[in-house]
Amino acid sequence: MKVLVAVKHTVDHNLKPLVDPASGLVDLSQARRAMNPFDEISLEEAVRLKERGLVSDILAVSIGGPDAKDSLRHAYAMGADRALLVETASPLQPLAVAKILRVMVEREQPGLIFVGKQAVGEDYGQTGQMLAALLGVGLGTFASRIELDGNVVRVTREIEKGTQTIELQLPAVVTSDLRLNEPRFIKLPNLMMAKKKNIETLGVAELGVDIAPRFRVIKSAEPAAKPGARQLGSVAELVKVLDEQEVLQ
Repeated sequence: MKVLVAVKHTVDHNLKPLVDPASGLVDLSQARRAMNPFDEISLEEAVRLKERGLVSDILAVSIGGPDAKDSLRHAYAMGADRALLVETASPLQPLAVAKILRVMVEREQPGLIFVGKQAVGEDYGQTGQMLAALLGVGLGTFASRIELDGNVVRVTREIEKGTQTIELQLPAVVTSDLRLNEPRFIKLPNLMMAKKKNIETLGVAELGVDIAPRFRVIKSAEPAAKPGARQLGSVAELVKVLDEQEVLQ
């Protein structure tokens, strides 16, 4: 079975994005970029399924500028069999991304489509849901565990009162959550080998997809600063402070 994994080259999750005071928007233009961590989890799950003999072909698909090839080479190093970049010069909104992925799914006919539950750059968390709707297939969101059984995938996810497991007929879209797995450490020889792999590249105009934006961000704001914390030396001192602030009364 073929698996398609959507891979976004986005802002490095170790960085703290800042709001540009002039525009009122989050400035990501100069931020270091890497593979979206939820997509890395998706890819790790696909590789594990292949290692268990349940998957035969893993296709990593990214949509973005030429620098997105860095994430696709990372995907090769993790274990992807093929990589495809849909190149576009402008950032795309979730609906446009879902439409492009639909074209890729129709072209490649994968049995399972993995999408990270959200991208850490914008945190929209919409692409997987939109893609499933456009394809007219089942959707399992926020997967913390999946099981493949023939033409069925069981997706377990955490809910308020515990966990919920749903069963979907393939093909299906699954969005990955943090608890699904822990991505493997990539060895240097794998990274070097990935540099020699071919990355198929398509221009977004070739796909005939309407990528016009449907909304605009008016303003972003950083969280209000919290009062500074201090470390106390003993429980007795803590009780004294709480008493002074009338917390214990």
